Amino acid sequence: MLKLHFLGAANTVTGSRYLLTSEHSNIMVDCGLFQGYKQLRLRNWEDPPFDPAKIDAILLTHAHLDHSGYLPVVVKRGFRGKIYCTKATFALCKLLLRDSAHLFEEEAAYLNRHHLSKHQQALPLYDSDDVSEALKHFHMVDDHTRIRIADEVHARWIPNGHILGSCSIALQMDHSTLLFSGDVGRPRDYIMKAPEFPEKTDYLIVESTYGDRLHASNAPEDALRDVINSTVQHGGSILIPSFAVGRAQTLLYLLYQLRKKKQIADFPIYLDSPMSESATSIYSQHADGLKLSVKDIEGMIAMTTYARTPEESQRINSERWPKVVISASGMATGGRVLHHMKYMAPDDRNAIVFCGHQAGGTRGESMINGAATVRIHGQDVRIRAKVVQIDGLSAHADYEEMLGWLQHLKQPPLRTFITHGEPAAADHLRQKIERELKWQCEVPEHLSAYQIEGKTLTSLKAQIL
Repeated sequence: MLKLHFLGAANTVTGSRYLLTSEHSNIMVDCGLFQGYKQLRLRNWEDPPFDPAKIDAILLTHAHLDHSGYLPVVVKRGFRGKIYCTKATFALCKLLLRDSAHLFEEEAAYLNRHHLSKHQQALPLYDSDDVSEALKHFHMVDDHTRIRIADEVHARWIPNGHILGSCSIALQMDHSTLLFSGDVGRPRDYIMKAPEFPEKTDYLIVESTYGDRLHASNAPEDALRDVINSTVQHGGSILIPSFAVGRAQTLLYLLYQLRKKKQIADFPIYLDSPMSESATSIYSQHADGLKLSVKDIEGMIAMTTYARTPEESQRINSERWPKVVISASGMATGGRVLHHMKYMAPDDRNAIVFCGHQAGGTRGESMINGAATVRIHGQDVRIRAKVVQIDGLSAHADYEEMLGWLQHLKQPPLRTFITHGEPAAADHLRQKIERELKWQCEVPEHLSAYQIEGKTLTSLKAQIL
């Protein structure tokens, strides 16, 4: 008897955590952080609704923190099994998890230093030692290779074009097959190869980040060129909050192409994110998984000025000439970008450019919706800079691209679960799939569970495991 538990990414776009339990094995797919609204982030600090010590293995679709960022907590709380992922995902997880721990440590230290914590002493969710311990549990797998995870449990990783190393996971367990889409990339991405198509599955768990949206038909490089040139003409500079993995590399590629075509002037381009620099290096080491040539990657790296130390980061704002600054994080939830935002946002000559989805409750979401101020480091910062959102750079398939990906399944799943999306996006994709593909779909609630017995699916009451 197999049970499927939705412990995250249900009616929200973060905190991806799925747990499969049977008489013989307990397998978790993804183990991510909740991000965005405070009530979601607080879930990271609560006792997990399962016993980590009872989990036999964790399977990762990719390295982004909303899929991997809770791993150090699970290990700290007693998980002793293996964490399975592709080689590139492991390389990126080392970066992302260490950076995540560093940010948690920095935030706690800042709050304690300035007496801003509501508690006697602010503590990080996890620290660098916790990450080091978690990394000992990783076990790397090859794409397409079917491996045995436990008794009667086998899995296969299928590249899905989202970021380097990302895959959907086809899982066979207790005589049933399940396909976890992970975050599905786009068929015509700038740097990633197109997602490979799944064949068939009994049960499908599919993301819906862009489940109610279509990507803009206009070329995002044109929009980027126009906002850069307009801002530079007025003597301003451009700040681009960016995810360190995937988005930063795409932006560098587009800027490299614009400069090579002489569509933008030869002003400084800063990448103020040591993790983004390291991720770019990892991308170059795994170029066989990309559409880019080694020459393109070398050109991107040579074009860019890297801020590796806090002092180099601070000097960027003392430079008065027009410049582009790319800095993490992509939704302005933390990191060095906040220091640049405090400096650049009050100046109406500047532009702040968001590229891609901004989750509800983040500073990015607030700013693109016209907020006059944002709270940064305990202060209200006035937004006078032009705030621009450029569509078309997302690494997520929109609903038409997702439908195109799903149509390659040779037969309808017995049930399709729509997850990893805001409520409106998840429900819109549900309707699209039901009406156009005629599949049975469901949008699970947080902590909901289902019992699977062959072709029979039964909803269960939420339960603590």
